[in-house]
Amino acid sequence: MSSDIACKLVRNAGIAMILASAAFLSACQVRPLYSESSGVVEKLSSVGFSQATTRVEQQVRNRLIFLASRGAGEAVNPQYQVELRAASAVADTLLAKSGDTSKAGRVTVNVIYTLHATADGHVIKAGSRQATALVDFSEQEFAKQRAIRDAENRAADQAAEFVGADIAAALSR
Repeated sequence: MSSDIACKLVRNAGIAMILASAAFLSACQVRPLYSESSGVVEKLSSVGFSQATTRVEQQVRNRLIFLASRGAGEAVNPQYQVELRAASAVADTLLAKSGDTSKAGRVTVNVIYTLHATADGHVIKAGSRQATALVDFSEQEFAKQRAIRDAENRAADQAAEFVGADIAAALSR
C-alpha cells in the first residue's frame, strides 16, 4: 500500500515538474538575430568605424565594414560609432632542439572596441575580443614574414567576426 502512495507521489511530482518547465519555457523568446522584424540589419548599416592606425587595425576595420553593411560600404551618416584599437603579437611555440630557431608559432590579435550613439555619445557596448591563428615558420626570412602576415590577417578577420556579433547583439536590444 505504501509503495502505491510513493508511486503516485513520484508521478504527480513528475507531472508538476513538466508543467512548471513548460510554463518557464513559454516565457522565452527566441528569434533570429538578423530577422527583418528585429531591425538589426538597418542599425548595422548605420554604424561607422574609427580610422585605423596600424595594418592589423585596418584589416579588422575593413572586415567590420563589410560585415555591418553586407558589402555595401561604409555608412555616410552613421547613427552609431565604433572606436577600435587592435594589436597583434607573435609567439614561438615549437623550438628546434638543434638551435634557437622556431618551427611554429601563434599570432594573437586583440581588439578593444567601444560602441556609442553619435547623437548623445551614450556608450552602448564596450569590450574586447581576441583571436589566435597558428603559423608554420619557414627557414627563409621572407616566407616567414609572409606567413606571419597571413596569420595576422586570419586572426584579424576572426576577431572582427566576434566584434561584429557583439555589436549586432547590442543593437538588437
